[in-house]
Amino acid sequence: MASFSSLPVYWRVCLINAAVFLLSAVILVVSPATVGRDMSLGQLGGLALGLGAIMVANALLLRSSLVPLDRLVAQMQRMDLEGLGQKLPETEDGSLQPLVASFNRMSTRLELERARSNAQALAAQEVERHRIARELHDEVGQGLTVVLLGLQRAVATAPPELAEELRAVQETARTSLHEVREVARRLRPGVLQDLGLVSALAALASDFTTHSGGTVERGFDAHLPPLTEEQELVLYRVAQEALTNVARHADARTVRLRLLADPEGVELVVADDGRGLGRAPEGSGLRGMRERALLVGGRLSVRSPGSAGGTEVRLRVPVRAAVDA
Repeated sequence: MASFSSLPVYWRVCLINAAVFLLSAVILVVSPATVGRDMSLGQLGGLALGLGAIMVANALLLRSSLVPLDRLVAQMQRMDLEGLGQKLPETEDGSLQPLVASFNRMSTRLELERARSNAQALAAQEVERHRIARELHDEVGQGLTVVLLGLQRAVATAPPELAEELRAVQETARTSLHEVREVARRLRPGVLQDLGLVSALAALASDFTTHSGGTVERGFDAHLPPLTEEQELVLYRVAQEALTNVARHADARTVRLRLLADPEGVELVVADDGRGLGRAPEGSGLRGMRERALLVGGRLSVRSPGSAGGTEVRLRVPVRAAVDA
């Protein structure tokens, strides 16, 4: 036979109210108190005390059944929606256990669907990046190369007063060609595929120093655990986005770029001494980094570590599952 705690909340409330009303009726029957039209003040006072006692007893008994439900709702509201694999803890209340199990199953399904949709969106984004990079390199780059060759021939045959202007145009075209190739290279990290993650991060640090004038203090562990292509791409893209944010918004003089490894995972750290986060709302760049981290089961934290300012982006990617596989 099912215990009282395993009954549904509805039936528990009904049984509690029935028990309170039955006990009240029994007390009224066996007690010398009478209820009629001509009641004295003492009888009215006794009736009021009885009703108050019934209400208090009913409230205390219902509290044992309904308070766990309120606690469960509070736990649901406190859950980190950006966490991976978040579950409600098991409860000793038998009537709430099916609700907890159903919520956890729903959370797992939503997490799987979110991971699947994120993977599809990010894969489509990478394909689009590669397409744009290829078009920039093949079409725009080749067109600018033809322009440069034509300007070179024009400078050779032009009169001296016109040759100087043509050289200036030629230099502008050469600068534009270099910028197009740089954009194509950032869109499609060929160095990541050819030389690996550490070399790609080193190239990002060099680009940051060249274009922003800031100093990058690098620290890469020599021996990294095996990483999948997807994990390497996520680490690279997060570092790229973090350095881009520093160059655009932080006004930092020094940036620390670290890639640390331990038996359980790899940790990427990008920290600067700039203006810090402030109270600005989270932009699309940070949201994109969080979504990429979730894609590989990682955890991203962005914070201002101290009162002196600055921002620290820390991405932890577990690799044990990849190694065991």
